Parts: sequence; structure tokens; C-alpha cells
Amino acid sequence: MAPEGDVPSVTLHPFGGEFEYLEALLRRNELPVSDLREAPAKFYHATSEGERVGAGGFEVHGEAGLLRSLVVEDPKRGRGYGSDLCELLESEARTAGIETLYLLTTTASEFFVEEGYVAVDRETTPESIRNTTQFEELCPQSATCLRKSLVDK
Repeated sequence: MAPEGDVPSVTLHPFGGEFEYLEALLRRNELPVSDLREAPAKFYHATSEGERVGAGGFEVHGEAGLLRSLVVEDPKRGRGYGSDLCELLESEARTAGIETLYLLTTTASEFFVEEGYVAVDRETTPESIRNTTQFEELCPQSATCLRKSLVDK
């Protein structure tokens, strides 16, 4: 969460064909990049006051989705950009028809739990999610699997 009085205003921008920024940001944060250009994902970069502050995306697999590569620029961390970026990506995913988002992480479980995600057994995810490159190849079995319902209750 952003410190009180310092809530950033974040805007999402879809990536066109230029993935250099996203690849560099992910590499700096030791996140997978090998499938970015081929992945069936929608990627976005986030700006605040005209400056890029992070990026992320998601894959649509029917009513399930896979949150991908949510990352905030190192000097911008701890100021609420991650929460805003996550919320905006969830909104885009909801608009795309996703009812439940899944993700894998080796380092950010605590952040995502604070955002309302719950840990689940990797094997309980829908087959369409288990068959993604992220699940099958890029993320280790030790990665934490999390889920969040995007349907209003």
C-alpha cells in the first residue's frame, strides 16, 4: 500500500511490438523473458506523471487467467505503484472475461497475499493454466501458486 498522502496515479499502456523495455526490466529482476514475444499474453507498462514505473500482463484462458511478470522499477518500490498496477491489471483481466486469476511467484508471495490472493496447490489450477509455458517450463516447482477471484461477491 502507498503511504498516506503519497498515493501515486498510475496509467496502463499496452505494449505494441516493442518489448525491449519489458525484457530489460524483467531481466533486472531475474524474471523469465524467453516466451514474451510468443506468449498469448497482453502486456502493459505503467506510468505515473509520464514516467515508466513498472509493467505486467496476463494471459486469457477462458474464464481463468494467468497474471504475468508484474514488476515495479526498483527505485519506485514501496510507494504503492505495485498495488495500483495489480489493481489495473485485474480490471483489464475482468474486462477480458477472466473470473479467476492465477500466478506463480518465487519472491513476492507476501505482496500478492496483501492484494487478496490466496495460496493454492498448483495441481488444483485449471488444466488450461497448468498447460501454460509459465507452469510447464519457466517457473520452478518450488514457486508458490496463488489465486484470486475477480467476480464480485
